[in-house]
Amino acid sequence: MTLQQFNNDGFLVVRQFLDTDELRLLSDELDRYIADVVPGLSDGAAFFDDHSRPETLKQLQHMTDDAFFGEYTSHVKWKTLAETLLEEEAHCESPEWFNKPPGTEHPTPPHQDNYYFNLTPPNVLTIWVALDSVDPENGCLRYLPGSHAGGVRPHKRSSVLGFSQGISDYATDDFARELPVQLQPGDATVHHGWTVHRADANRSTERHRRSFAMVFQGVSCQRDEAAYQRYEEALANQHNEMGLNS
Repeated sequence: MTLQQFNNDGFLVVRQFLDTDELRLLSDELDRYIADVVPGLSDGAAFFDDHSRPETLKQLQHMTDDAFFGEYTSHVKWKTLAETLLEEEAHCESPEWFNKPPGTEHPTPPHQDNYYFNLTPPNVLTIWVALDSVDPENGCLRYLPGSHAGGVRPHKRSSVLGFSQGISDYATDDFARELPVQLQPGDATVHHGWTVHRADANRSTERHRRSFAMVFQGVSCQRDEAAYQRYEEALANQHNEMGLNS
């Protein structure tokens, strides 16, 4: 049923994917990484809503240089879930951390992850674990069920740091079909590389919306290098215009 639901909807919610001890370990290591490693990272690895305010840290990537997170990409529980849904051997290249701090205005534009990845066949998924309680007020993920079966949607340049491209023809009918996903800490949502999703800004005054995610790609995937190069160039241009260092 789990695989069938994922194949039908393009996403799957797994309640209490991480148990209390597993979640505590991950949270403690993320706290360590943010306190000890982030201050020395480049702008391309740590994104802030306002770089002068450390509390507005919103996204981390390229984390595998750290011993813990480099090893964590092979975590059995994550890898097993990914391979069950992809139905082939899979690996994770890099984990990511996301936050929507309270008092900041940065919605996540509607997008499809594989527009960034450029993988063929698109046998790729993201496992996204909530570190805080997540609901519509603080910016939960919103999915379009079954959208992974429709192929790639047109994207255009986005002004949102961390999400350089967003769907350009997202319309009233799309908003009406969205399914918001509420999660508790340790719950996971898994989505296919073509599943359309977005998130509103955090409208709460005190609550963060932190999450940790890993992308797994099946061994059958090959990257369209020309398309990926175009994406990387667009991303670099966005960062340069924002005055960020790679």
